[in-house]
Amino acid sequence: MLLVIVLPIAARAGDRYGPPYLTDDPEPVDFQHWEFYIATQYLHAHGDVNGTGPHFELNYGAAPNLQLHVITPMVYNMPVGGPRQYGYGDTEVGMKYRFLQEGKSVPMAGIFPLVEIPSGDQNRGLGNGGAQFFLPVWLQKSWGDWSSYGGGGFWHNPGAGNRDHWFFGIQAQKQTTKALALGAEIFYQTADTIDGQNHTGFNVGAVYDFNDGHHLLFSVGSDIHGPNLGTMYLAYQFTFGPHEKGKPSGQ
Repeated sequence: MLLVIVLPIAARAGDRYGPPYLTDDPEPVDFQHWEFYIATQYLHAHGDVNGTGPHFELNYGAAPNLQLHVITPMVYNMPVGGPRQYGYGDTEVGMKYRFLQEGKSVPMAGIFPLVEIPSGDQNRGLGNGGAQFFLPVWLQKSWGDWSSYGGGGFWHNPGAGNRDHWFFGIQAQKQTTKALALGAEIFYQTADTIDGQNHTGFNVGAVYDFNDGHHLLFSVGSDIHGPNLGTMYLAYQFTFGPHEKGKPSGQ
């Protein structure tokens, strides 16, 4: 299972699925709890380097089994032979809903529709130029210290030169110590532009919990087949919510 790997970061700077991986899970943030990320991601493709520096992600458990989600990114674009650009990118909003709880022989299941709002400047390579919509279904199952999640869905990607496409991924990880989880993923994505190509890639990553409220997330990967030469994700995560069992929030 350690050989199970995931897709690299998509060329749309600012898009993330389940940090620090691209594949997401169906488990929402607990009711009335928050997740806040300060993160950066990097993508080196043929003829271009782009990413976020930084982007901010906020998730909130608005109801049992329901999570609200937003990402606000500052992005950079450094094409070979062209001017370097930096500015605000496309804003991501979404809503994760878990419709099936995990059982002894049944996986957890949920949906996580996303909208990419075209707030970045397409002419400077900082945005897509049109609103995008992602409609995925995610599954998850755990066995002791091991867990795995995966699934995928359909991207609606309008605009000149763009095309609708599919994304599928699977991830596996092991809780190696109380504080450290190591994992890997593999993914497949069809071409998202008219002159693009299908690609398969991977990420390997780690999540380190300093305590219940403070976390460090990291992943690195590349395409197995495709244009992406290297990808990286790094984030600090702060989680907090109502007091439970006499413990302070975030402790």
